[in-house]
Amino acid sequence: MSLFEPDRLAQEQNDATRPLAERMRPTTLEDFVGQSHILAPGKPLRSQIDRDQLGSIILWGPPGVGKTTLARIIARLIHCDFIPFSAVLSGIKEIKAVMADAERNKRLGRRTLIFIDEIHRFNKAQQDAFLPYVERGDIILIGATTENPSFEVISALLSRTKVYMLKPLAEDEIVILLQRALPLLKVEAPDELLRQIAIYANGDGRSAYNLLELAAAASKDGRITEQAVEDSLQRKMMLYDKSGEEHFNIISALHKSVRSSDVDAALYWLGRMLEAGEDRLYIARRLVRMAIEDIGMADPRALEQSMASMQAVHFLGIPEGDLALAQAVIYLAVAPKSDASYRALNAVIEAVQNHRDEPVPFHLRNAPTKAMKQWGYGAGYQHAHNFEDALPEMECLPESLAGTRFYEPTSRGLEQKIAERLEAIRNRKKRTDESAPE
Repeated sequence: MSLFEPDRLAQEQNDATRPLAERMRPTTLEDFVGQSHILAPGKPLRSQIDRDQLGSIILWGPPGVGKTTLARIIARLIHCDFIPFSAVLSGIKEIKAVMADAERNKRLGRRTLIFIDEIHRFNKAQQDAFLPYVERGDIILIGATTENPSFEVISALLSRTKVYMLKPLAEDEIVILLQRALPLLKVEAPDELLRQIAIYANGDGRSAYNLLELAAAASKDGRITEQAVEDSLQRKMMLYDKSGEEHFNIISALHKSVRSSDVDAALYWLGRMLEAGEDRLYIARRLVRMAIEDIGMADPRALEQSMASMQAVHFLGIPEGDLALAQAVIYLAVAPKSDASYRALNAVIEAVQNHRDEPVPFHLRNAPTKAMKQWGYGAGYQHAHNFEDALPEMECLPESLAGTRFYEPTSRGLEQKIAERLEAIRNRKKRTDESAPE
């Protein structure tokens, strides 16, 4: 039996006892918000739907981005009976019963679309049960998962399906959804407040609907207020816009607090960003930059710690990954500081821009052919391991830049030892140059 009769859809949307997210489900691709990378005209999935040539697919993406809704729309557009399956509630017995119905449908000239929510929760035997029906074309299977299908779906089923990755909804897309819902709730709300709700939703449309519905219930006089949203969140609304000035002000405050070794201030600004719903991977990327730009060789492990925090955030998600960010911020704030590497690269870029592109000295060139050796390629090259302390006497910069110093380490942290080593190397070269015959 199809779930897409117009009367039934209208009844579901007008049923005030149903969650707002259910009542707001679009029924056409034109009303579907987001995922333009696969659903815009001419894009892969859209083309398959428009040509009615859809095979079995897996929709992989975070919660609240429209996986179930998209499956329902597809079933309606290609005129299939839609049968939803929950991997949590269904077993082999239920699968076989539905497959028998699908076979009967096929004999009657009707198509069946099986939608499996959380397909990653099916075990191997349950996933195997679908294989012959998918292979014969008895059903169109659409699986939905928040986990990487490469690890959670058996290879035999994976090879018979096409995986489409869905992205978190952008703030502007969530604002569109919320604006559409206001008439149904019979309330008004300023766009600035809807955008704050979108920020807190962090790409999850269902979460945004739930928050809007709670705020509408807590509002008076048909207008949602900031206080109503705060009461629904059970926390204070933060002044924050991930694409606006306050976003850049706070990340600047975090960066400068780390640079100033003020660990408490750094943690505070980090907390402000976390509570405002900032993208955790964005924060992690900025911490990596701080490790490179402000700590550098004074403590090379700062970069390792920052990269590890990024991996932890990606692996753990929210809220566990936030602890990794806090740990990295503490490490960076208390680490010795040096921008010597940063200044060295800038000096090199300036030299490259202000000097002509000199040819590589012949003694630094490889000579893979006999002719190149005859032309002088590699002549005079000194292999470092043939010298005491692996310190050859040759100059490796072009002639016009010979002796130029780009990197000047500080006396802080590990760079103090690097400075001592570098000074010894440079003094050794200087003595060699002075003793060389003119």
